[in-house]
Amino acid sequence: MTQRHHLPAAAPEHEAREDARPLLFPVIDAPGPGLDRLWLGNLPAAEDAAALHEAGITASLNLAMNLFPGPLELPDRTLLRRYQIGLLDGPGNAPQSLAAAVLLVDGLAAGYTAGKPHYPPHRPGGLLVHCRGGRSRSVAVLALWLHLRRRELFPTLDAALDHMRALRGQDDSYPLPPMIALSREVLSQGLCA
Repeated sequence: MTQRHHLPAAAPEHEAREDARPLLFPVIDAPGPGLDRLWLGNLPAAEDAAALHEAGITASLNLAMNLFPGPLELPDRTLLRRYQIGLLDGPGNAPQSLAAAVLLVDGLAAGYTAGKPHYPPHRPGGLLVHCRGGRSRSVAVLALWLHLRRRELFPTLDAALDHMRALRGQDDSYPLPPMIALSREVLSQGLCA
């Protein structure tokens, strides 16, 4: 059988504790007519049908290059829609890849795609944005999205990062510095204007 997740052999103790349980944090309501809420979370949450169903999440955006959550049916028989834009949690990403994640959130928020009769059952709901731990890649993408699309609330990237850190209960060691630098590069190049 093919290995679906390529996880580090060892993680800091606080990360390992968090990575052992589903974490879901509501980010913002009504980001657009296609989504009722944006959520931040981790890999265990992305694989927990009951937690996703309870939160009203019907789609996920995986930002990890090394994780491959499989198909997931929610308790109401809705099939979770999975999207993925793989990013490294560190240096080596193209700014266009980070911009693509922001633009995918835009596309999903802009309108709900009902699908065709032969597609798996689905319904509108929330979007979970996750990576392995929901600490770096997903926080960077959501902070950049908040700054770009809710500028009246988050006039600077730093304001959006501070908000996401407070929401997530983390200090300024996350997101990792390369992800913050990449976010600033997306802004300086105007890739999501």
